Amino acid sequence: MTFQPIVPSGGLGGWVFLNATMDAQRKAFDAGPRISSDTAYFEARIGDISTAEELVSDRRLLRVALGAFGLQDDINSRFLIRKVLEGGTADRDALANRLTDERYKDLADAFGFGAASGPRTQSTGFGQEITDLFRRRSFENAVGDSDQGLRLALNAQRELAILANDPGQGDTGWLRIMGTPPLRKVFETALGLPDGFAQLDLDRQVDELKTRSADRLGITDLRQLTDEGARDKLVERFLLQDQIRGITVQSSSAIALTLLQAIQPLR
Repeated sequence: MTFQPIVPSGGLGGWVFLNATMDAQRKAFDAGPRISSDTAYFEARIGDISTAEELVSDRRLLRVALGAFGLQDDINSRFLIRKVLEGGTADRDALANRLTDERYKDLADAFGFGAASGPRTQSTGFGQEITDLFRRRSFENAVGDSDQGLRLALNAQRELAILANDPGQGDTGWLRIMGTPPLRKVFETALGLPDGFAQLDLDRQVDELKTRSADRLGITDLRQLTDEGARDKLVERFLLQDQIRGITVQSSSAIALTLLQAIQPLR
């Protein structure tokens, strides 16, 4: 029987409960038959894979590979994924570098099929590296079945810790946030950015993101997010703003329904 994460509520209340029970819930989830079977298969077989074509031809391997990077919806896009993997990221014109979603770069870099040094699939510990990511993202997705805000919060805690420790920062880190849909959603919501924000020129988007992050979160350098407290502040602000938006939408719907019910007797 598959374990479904227990999420009694959304927002900050759900976040507190989820963090308090995280270890036990993750352990139960990871022990589920589907996760156990898929990860065992991946770890046993990935060392035999030497080309991108071999990887995309094995649906079970591909499911874990894509799931580890949040790209599970691309499971049927085998041609695209093969081209991303084969092209690597060293060439500026490589497909992974031309796609706006940064997760494709992460996927290509992780497997290394397009790297001069060759694929990492036979490297010691590689299989477990990918399955660890797969387990964690699969848990996040399962939480998202109950509450998408909490899924995004979990994703942000993990991704921002990695991003903040990247030595090559400057505007590159901010651009990476803009190019990673889940992180972008967290920042836009936490900072109260309007729906049309994505239509602005990219440089202007980055400037506005940096300005609001400094004003509302005290973040002037992404390396500040190496501090867990700074990440918590961002995530909690996101969850609060997400709750407020949800209440506003519900209130608007309730008003519209009341007006409709009042009009109907007049017909």
